[in-house]
Order: sequence, then C-alpha cells, then structure tokens
Amino acid sequence: MTEQQSKKLRTGFTTGTASTASSIACILAIINQKKIDSVEVTLPKGNTIPIKIHSCEFSDTKAKCSVIKDGGDDPDVTHEAEIVVDLSLTKNVNQIEIGGGEGVGIVTKPGLGLEINQPAINPTPKKMILENVTAVAKNILQKNGIKIIISVPKGKELATKTDNPRLGILGGISILGTSGIVIPYSTASFAASVRQNLDVSLAMGNDTVVLTTGGRSEEFAKKIVDLPEHSFVQMGDFAGYTIQQCAKKEIKKAYVAGFIGKLAKIAAGVKQTHVKGSKVDTNFLAGIASRCNANQEVCEQVKKANSARHVQEIIQENKIEGFFDEVCSDVYKQMRTHSEEKVPIDVILFDFDGKILGKHPK
Repeated sequence: MTEQQSKKLRTGFTTGTASTASSIACILAIINQKKIDSVEVTLPKGNTIPIKIHSCEFSDTKAKCSVIKDGGDDPDVTHEAEIVVDLSLTKNVNQIEIGGGEGVGIVTKPGLGLEINQPAINPTPKKMILENVTAVAKNILQKNGIKIIISVPKGKELATKTDNPRLGILGGISILGTSGIVIPYSTASFAASVRQNLDVSLAMGNDTVVLTTGGRSEEFAKKIVDLPEHSFVQMGDFAGYTIQQCAKKEIKKAYVAGFIGKLAKIAAGVKQTHVKGSKVDTNFLAGIASRCNANQEVCEQVKKANSARHVQEIIQENKIEGFFDEVCSDVYKQMRTHSEEKVPIDVILFDFDGKILGKHPK
C-alpha cells in the first residue's frame, strides 16, 4: 500500500478508547448534572481524540454512558459494538476500581500477562481510563472513590468470532488497545494475536504447535494432530513472521498445515502470502512438476493454470507422483530458513476435503 493510499483510509479507535470515553462521560455527567454528547480522550502518546457519546443517563452518584466502537477502515468483529460503562461513587477515597461486566471475557489461562479469573482488560486501556478519569475527577476523588464497570451487551456473541476462546478468555471480548487508535489494514493486531497464542501454549506447558493458514485447515489438522485447542495457531498470511516467533520463543516443534494456494506461495519463498502481486507462481509449480517427471505438455498446462487449485486438478488428473510431497519439501526448506534452522517442522498439505495430499518429512 502506498503512503498516499493509507492517508485516504480512515482511522478508528480501540475498545480501550471507547471504554475510556464512556468513563469520562459518566464522571462529567455526575459533575455537571447534564447529558454529555462528546468527550476528548487523551491517548497513551499524549495526543487527544474526540469521541461521540451514544447514550448517557445519570444521577447524583451514578452514571451509565456508552460509545459505539468504530474500527475505521479496518473493521474487526467489535466494529459498531456498544461499549457501556456503569460508574458509581464509593466511600474508598481517592481510589478508582475498574471491573468487567456482561460481555467482557474472563481470563482462565496463563500467558496473557493478565490475572487469572479476572476480566480481560489489558494494561494500556486500564492506564488510559485511570489517567483520563483522574484528570477530570480530581475534586470528586478528594471525598470519594470511583467504581467503573465495563460491559459489552453483545460481547459474548462477538467473542465466538475471535481467538478468545482458544486463548482461554471466556464469556466475552477483551478490552484492548496499545495506542488507542486503529491504524487501517495494520498487521499489528494479527501479529499480536499470533504472539499471544504462542505465549498461552507455552504457559500451558505445550511447546509443540500447529500452524495453519486458516479455519478449515485447522479443522482438518485437529483430526490428525492430538494437541489442546490453544496449541493451534492460525498464522493466516504471516508464515515467515509466525515461524520466526516460534524460534524466538523456543517452540520445540511446529506442524505447518494448509492447502495448495498458500503452501505454494510459501514454497516459492513468499513470507507474507496476502501481499498484492504474490499470486501463485505457476512457473515455479511447473518446475516442481518437471522435477517429478511430468512431460512437457503437463508442465505447459501447469504454467497456464488460472489458480493453485487448478494446478492441483491438473497434477491429479495426470497422476504426477510425488508432486505434493515436493511442494511440502520446499515449504519445509523455506520455513526452516525463516526459523534460522531452530524449529523442527512437519509440513502437511490437504486437499479441500481434508485428505492428505503431501507431507514432509514423509
């Protein structure tokens, strides 16, 4: 993506920023005894962002406000979710408590840097809430404490579309955010979820992982590799990055499982397989076919194929022995190189019904 293109994309804000804005609105509503329409949130780097308040109810000692989360031009499952804060004044002078309500997940596994059996509210959002609320509630905190409960009415339902259940965050979403804003099409969140998944697996005592290119390949891999849920990591398009992280975190073994499309790209040396221009290299695949004694005619068909799936069909129709094992062998070599030869690897190539077409080592 060019710099010019990225400037046109709209940034959004995180669930942590939404929670902070709702908290500020609550305290301002109590102080001013009027509905708050928008607030300014100070982000971790010190810059501010205006946030519109969706709903606002208040009394002398309590308030309930909400914000509709906006993912900008990089919408995730929490885009347009309502993030609600119930704030009440307490007798614990100068203390701010932050807790989770309905739709905020509970941490049940180690490795996330969060307390077990506590709400999945990450340190940066907590710090943001504390700093922003302290700044507007100085006078109140001289006589009272403040209790903040964050809830996400549809959080339980949304969490099923995230990695939370696999990471041991149950019953809802996480309140996240490191910078407070969502950069469109950034790969940072995906990279973070890969690292987090590896950390949970290691913390649970599992140093063998299964790296898959997506949900379907994971489903098929689960039928042949007997490991707990948290040991399966969807690396998506980030094969090179994921295996580098495995090496860095001293993972003892990695299975790499996927279909012909993504694995053919990895075999050809593409580290990030969604990059524009990283189409399947049919000339490269024709070279593998040639290595497997395919005749000139078949090699030409492979070169002209319109997709990796098409290549698979040509190879199967012409009964080219060893082709899929050779693809796996090339994936193995690339992934071993990316891991600086540190991680033992098994590569499995599935067909679209979950049957194993090729493996390396055999």
